[in-house]
Amino acid sequence: MLTQLTSFATVGLISERITVEVGATPGEGKIFIVGLGDTAVQESKQRVMLALRSNGYRVSTGRTITVNLAPADLRKAGPRYDLAIALGILMVNGSIKIDEEKLRHIGFLGELSLDGGLRHITGVLPAAIACRAHGISTIVVPSANGPEAALIPGLTVIAADHIQDVIAVLLGEKTASNIPPPASSPRSVNNDFVDFADVRGQEHAKRALEIAAAGGHNILMCGAPGAGKTLLARAFRGILPPLSREESIEVTQIYSVANLLPADTPLITHRPFRIVHHTASGVSIVGGGQIPGPGEISLAHKGVLFLDELAEFPSQVLEVLRQPLEDRHITITRAQGSVTFPADFTMVAAMNPPRFSAGSAERIHRRISAPLLDRIDLTINVQPVPIEDLKRTATNGSESSNDVLARVVAARARQAERFKGTTIRANREMGVKHIDTLCPLNDTAHQLLLQAVDRLGLSARSYHRTIKVARTIADLSGAKNIEVGHVAEALQFRQSIDE
Repeated sequence: MLTQLTSFATVGLISERITVEVGATPGEGKIFIVGLGDTAVQESKQRVMLALRSNGYRVSTGRTITVNLAPADLRKAGPRYDLAIALGILMVNGSIKIDEEKLRHIGFLGELSLDGGLRHITGVLPAAIACRAHGISTIVVPSANGPEAALIPGLTVIAADHIQDVIAVLLGEKTASNIPPPASSPRSVNNDFVDFADVRGQEHAKRALEIAAAGGHNILMCGAPGAGKTLLARAFRGILPPLSREESIEVTQIYSVANLLPADTPLITHRPFRIVHHTASGVSIVGGGQIPGPGEISLAHKGVLFLDELAEFPSQVLEVLRQPLEDRHITITRAQGSVTFPADFTMVAAMNPPRFSAGSAERIHRRISAPLLDRIDLTINVQPVPIEDLKRTATNGSESSNDVLARVVAARARQAERFKGTTIRANREMGVKHIDTLCPLNDTAHQLLLQAVDRLGLSARSYHRTIKVARTIADLSGAKNIEVGHVAEALQFRQSIDE
């Protein structure tokens, strides 16, 4: 006897359909699992058999059961196939009878505990997306994963606490209560945000952060210890435009695969803010492992990657950032294949200037290469705030984060209109051809930029990035065209780290 059920394997952020074939032949009562499964998959037979016995099911000892996870050339990992394997064994054993046609439209995911309970698993959201793509109308998952699977519209979600609940639903003895999609929550207040109104002084730095948020630009803050660089970086979170529903789904997929999705948060609605310490390895930043998983740059997708003490990072670690900063994704290659993760983040970096560093200026320049600096759109010098400014109250003319956010959102709306019909969402993403067609400079502005190229020694990449920043400044002011004043302000933010 042979039966087939459907499950899904996670490959990067994509879920591949897996056919769980279970067959029984005369034999010694052993169970074999084939199909390139890892240790957790192979151990499934012990978990499944004890779970079935705990619930009163007896599997015939006169037959050998073979479980094939197809396709056989795709590696499978984790305990997510337990539920499908257990149901398949019960069917070939004759313990339960389920219509095969009914099973074709159901996907099964879940780890079994030894008493038959269903435990939380990772990567349910990508699997739910794959279900819909393959025309599968129903997905069965552990209760803890139910709200996550329900994010995908048009998919019936059966969330169960126990294998007996699943069997009862499949046999028609119990009516499944479908979980409705979670409502889109409005932008809520996050207590971790620092309000711009609470940051005394630093108007030049605040302006740079506003431009960075409006255009998605990378920014480097260079200043003496205690000048407020970290505080400014935390305040940056409060002026980022809210995630769209599509962006929230993208970010949630990453956190689901990485097993970092909070139990009470099926959908991430705030832009990620990842702080990376200078002791972090290259693998932890870009991702990797025997089974490649997302790193910090992917966990910061659609959000912020904050690198404090930039000059203390090893040069080989900083160099791995160059490609994802340009391409907005990272490809990890292993012997069994390649996996691509998204990495569309805004990099905010902070460092002490050479004269305040424990090392020499030469060492800093060896660590932070010119090509990496070329990928940073705004570089500013953050000076210590005078005492009289520190005493100033927040109500004394200082803008709140909400005031700045309103301008940022308006600037992003202008960019959305400009880039309608393309995949571009922010000025930072423009290529050379977009700059030539969408960012024309008048003669005065172009002449100023050419003079700056000669005087500052700007590279071709820096030249184009300056135009992108100028376009963002124009968007913030509501200007249709880039004027000489916009270019002049953009050039103010291309300071050297030695200044």
